[in-house]
Amino acid sequence: MMHHLCSPTEAFALLDFKQSFQISDFPRCLDVTNLQYVDIPKTKSWNESTDCCSWDGITCDLLTGHVIGLDLGCSLLNGTIHPNSSLFQLHHLHTLNLAYNDFNISSIPHSIGRLTNLRHLNLSRSYFSGKIPTEISYLSNLVSLDLSSLLVYRLQLDQTTFETILQNLTNLEVLSLYAINISSPIPVNISSSSLRYLNLEFTNLRGTFTQSFFLVPKLENLKLGANDLLKGVLPKIHPSNTTLLELDISNTGISGELTDSIGTFSSLNILNLKGCRFSGSIPDSIGNLTQIRYLDFSYNHFTGHIPSTISQLKHLTYLSLSSNSFSGELPDIFSNLQELRYLYLSNNSFIGSFPSKIVSLTHLECLDLSYNLMNGTIPSSVFSLPLLGLLWLNNNRFSGLPDELKTNPTLVRLFLSHNQLSCSFPQSLSNLTNLSILDLSSNSITVDEGNQITFPNLKVLMLSSCELKDFPHFLTNVKKLQALDISNNKIGGQIPNWFSGIRWDNLYYLNLSHNSLTGHLPKFHFHNIGYLDLKFNFLQGPLPSSVCNMNYLQSLHLSHNNFSNSIPSCLGSMSSLKVLDLRRNNFTGSLPPLCAQNTSLRTIVLNGNQFEGTLPFSLLNCSNLEVVDIRNNAINDTFPAWLGTLQQLHV
Repeated sequence: MMHHLCSPTEAFALLDFKQSFQISDFPRCLDVTNLQYVDIPKTKSWNESTDCCSWDGITCDLLTGHVIGLDLGCSLLNGTIHPNSSLFQLHHLHTLNLAYNDFNISSIPHSIGRLTNLRHLNLSRSYFSGKIPTEISYLSNLVSLDLSSLLVYRLQLDQTTFETILQNLTNLEVLSLYAINISSPIPVNISSSSLRYLNLEFTNLRGTFTQSFFLVPKLENLKLGANDLLKGVLPKIHPSNTTLLELDISNTGISGELTDSIGTFSSLNILNLKGCRFSGSIPDSIGNLTQIRYLDFSYNHFTGHIPSTISQLKHLTYLSLSSNSFSGELPDIFSNLQELRYLYLSNNSFIGSFPSKIVSLTHLECLDLSYNLMNGTIPSSVFSLPLLGLLWLNNNRFSGLPDELKTNPTLVRLFLSHNQLSCSFPQSLSNLTNLSILDLSSNSITVDEGNQITFPNLKVLMLSSCELKDFPHFLTNVKKLQALDISNNKIGGQIPNWFSGIRWDNLYYLNLSHNSLTGHLPKFHFHNIGYLDLKFNFLQGPLPSSVCNMNYLQSLHLSHNNFSNSIPSCLGSMSSLKVLDLRRNNFTGSLPPLCAQNTSLRTIVLNGNQFEGTLPFSLLNCSNLEVVDIRNNAINDTFPAWLGTLQQLHV
């Protein structure tokens, strides 16, 4: 006879717990602990004919046979844990993991306090709601507690329970309350001398930031981000606080100057001050953070120059100083940062030429120098960085591109708009064949039609305000286009047949506005288009009914042309259409039954035409309608007071 280590009572309790849930029909669950997808729920192996200590997710004490571990994280459980659940009969549990399941927005039962032997409790991201029971703060043996929520503020934690957790659970090493609505100040005294990891992001913390956390002797990770009601300044830190590995106070109301004592955190790997209200200059002591890998000071009010001591941070992989008020030329600090992968310096007031030392960063994957005042020629060497995938140089004063570029298989997104470039396209970029996004808008661009470039992976092409005089013929070789903007150029004549005949099955955005296009609107083959803008041209004739074959069209802008005749009645039945702008044309006839089979329309602008007759009562079906403009027509009707029943209408 097989000897069962597991007690029959506990086996029955586990099977009863299993029976209280359905298995979600969601196909897979991502187990973030092991970074792999779970397809088969752990409870599938639970069978009364086998020893429960052999079941998936179960750990037993080898001496007593008691169940001490229950790990059903990412087990596709769907249902509610009731206060009298058999789960709470497992009094010997040391570890309980129910993370990444779906408990139907139910509350955490007060009975959780009966599991007094728990060391590790993880109920994170399992769709609980309501008030966290006070009984959790009585689990005095807890070493780790994770109640993080997927739904911001769906779980609430009152101030008393919050303070009790931080003061009385003296064995607690890991505490994560991410996205729980605490709505109270940070406790002044934190007695937990064991605390190593604390995550209070998105918890609606308020009041003044104090140094109470920095007095916790073993604290390694402090995450307080996304609490905009948390005010105060970063306190001066005593030099003995050297255990901290991560400090994240991003997107809070913490302000003032960055104290010199920031340099005493010599063990820091991560420092995130993004989106705070710091001002003044960055202190030179920042160079003491020699272990730092991630440094984000973006979206603050820092001024002055980048301190040269940043060159000492040789382990940096991520550096962002974007959206501040730095000025002057970029200092020669980058050649030492050989592990740097992400460099963001956008939206400042940097001047001078492209910093040559950046091209020595062979691990660089993303470089953003946009929205500065830099000038000169962009060096060809930056396009040769072996791992560079994203390059933002837009909104500067760069005046030239190199004539030839080496083949770069990694560069997929290139933003060069709003500079002073005068170059031939695509000749100067002919070897960047893996580009998926290219933005050259607001430059002086000519098109070399003799160059048969294919750009096999190009999905987004922006050439607005580029002095173009013709449709770029190389587009015939571009097969995967999703967005095209050649607006505000000098393109005249009829839309060529080769262009209207292209079949871009994934094209969603097309903007040909503010040109000098003439003739009739052709039948496009862009059936998945969502945004079509042809305004401010000289297009004429009737609007072809084929426009109604664009089943996903949301915005149709045809204003300021010479279209005539009546508009197709099928426009009123396009289920996806939200914006219809036909103003300043020569349309005639009566208005079609708009919203006859469509309740998505939000904006209808038809002013400056020759429409006549009455307003269609079908407009009452437009429950989302916000704007109606039909002035300057020949409409003859009584005032449509009945439109007042549309609750969203405001213009």
